[in-house]
Amino acid sequence: MWRRVAGGGAVMPANKARLREPNVMKLNLGCGLRKLEGYLNVDKFAECDPDFVADLELLPWPWEENSVDEVVMRHVLEHLGERNEIYLGILKELYRVCRPGARITITVPHPNHDDYMTDPTHVRPVTVDSFQLLSKSNCREWQEKGIGNTPLGLYLDVDFEIVGTQIVLDEPWGTRHTEGTISEQDLAFAMRHHLNVIKETTSTLTVVKN
Repeated sequence: MWRRVAGGGAVMPANKARLREPNVMKLNLGCGLRKLEGYLNVDKFAECDPDFVADLELLPWPWEENSVDEVVMRHVLEHLGERNEIYLGILKELYRVCRPGARITITVPHPNHDDYMTDPTHVRPVTVDSFQLLSKSNCREWQEKGIGNTPLGLYLDVDFEIVGTQIVLDEPWGTRHTEGTISEQDLAFAMRHHLNVIKETTSTLTVVKN
């Protein structure tokens, strides 16, 4: 039903031409059954009937450098890269295929929530703070100040800046926050020290390239 592209997973023959379209390219990676209108919906399982079949853990990806304007990864990244070299390779591929200024939206379950801990296909926690390590400006500042954070942006030669974050609170925390029955200070303490407070996080990144 599909044929393999060297180093890039499996590709549906009918979709090959879509890679070279000069128009805006928006990818919905790991789409599963959640298709987005106006996006190239990508998944490794043909049974999901995606627009394009590709295994994101097979590197390099089958998209050209600087060809993608927007990427959505909703509940995908936590399933990828059990081995560090694969996960870091995925981050490098994400940077490679994106154009300067491209927008990337990544939604993941919070690692301190049962949604993350009970799914055996979740292979690594992904947090908002972990994306801070992929900013070259952050990495350089940490080096200047002698802070021991791993300067992944410099090591991998990638540069992502966080331009927005959102969290979804589980109950009863969401209702308590909406109704104002918990202070911001107490909520912040609960989010850091208790389980099942934050259900999921969404980080919006922009790609920085010279």
